[in-house]
Amino acid sequence: MDLNLKDKVIIVTGGSKGIGLAVSQVLSKEGAIPFIIGRNKPSIIAVAEEIEKSGGQVGFAFAELTDPEQCKAAVGQVVSTFGRIDGLVNNAGVNDGVGLENGNYKDFMASLHKNLVHYYLMAQYALPELKKSKGAIVNIGSKTSFTGQGGTSGYAASNGGRNALTREWAIELLPYEIRVNAVIVAECYTPLYEKWIGTFSEPEKKLKDITDKIPLGNRMTTTTEIANTAVFLLSELSSHTTGQLIFVDGGYTHLDRAITA
Repeated sequence: MDLNLKDKVIIVTGGSKGIGLAVSQVLSKEGAIPFIIGRNKPSIIAVAEEIEKSGGQVGFAFAELTDPEQCKAAVGQVVSTFGRIDGLVNNAGVNDGVGLENGNYKDFMASLHKNLVHYYLMAQYALPELKKSKGAIVNIGSKTSFTGQGGTSGYAASNGGRNALTREWAIELLPYEIRVNAVIVAECYTPLYEKWIGTFSEPEKKLKDITDKIPLGNRMTTTTEIANTAVFLLSELSSHTTGQLIFVDGGYTHLDRAITA
C-alpha cells in the first residue's frame, strides 16, 4: 500500500532506538525522510548510515530534549536542511520509576520534563511549518495512563498528559487541518523493556507471566507493529482521523483478562 509519504519530512524524537527506530525504518521504506532528534550520537549516526545504505534519505540533529533551546535549535536544523516539516512523531521518553513513595519533588518534575514537556516544545516549534504543510502529529503513549503500574507516578502522569494534549491539540489545530493522534503501547519488547525484565530474579519466567496475559497470540507487540500504525496515522490514508488514542497492544489493556486464564 502506498501511503503517499514520498519525500515527506517527519521528525522522530528518540528515533534511533526501540519504537522510534522502527518508526524511522518504516518511514524510510515508505519513501519518507525521517529526521531523528535525540542525544545518543553513536546510535543516531549508525541508524542514519543504515538508512542511507539502503537508499533512503535521512536527517538528524543531536539535542537534549529537556532543554528548550536545544529543541528549538533542532527543529530549526530540520527546516534549514530540508525546507519543510510534514509530520512529527513525539516518541522519546523513559519509564523512570519515580513513584509516590520512592520519589520527591525534584525527581517528579524531572520525569515530567523527560517524558512530557518536550512533546509540547517540539509541537510548538514545529507548528509554523506544520501549518504550511497541513501535516500531522503522532504522540506515542503508554497504557500506564489508563491502568497504572505502581511506583511510576512521573511516567504515568506524563502519559496522562500526552493523552490530554493529543485531544487538546486536535481541537486547537482544526483550523489548520493538522491532525493529531496517539498510539498507546502496552507490552512492547524494546531495549528499555528488556532492561526492565532483566531486573527480576527470574526474567524468563516474568516475561512468560506477562505474555501469557496478552490476549492476541500471547506475545509481545513488536516495535514494527507500533510503527506501522504511527506511520499510517501520519499519512493521507488516515485523512479524517484526529483526536484518537489508538491501542496497538494485542488487546492487553481493555480485553477481559479472564479469557487468558
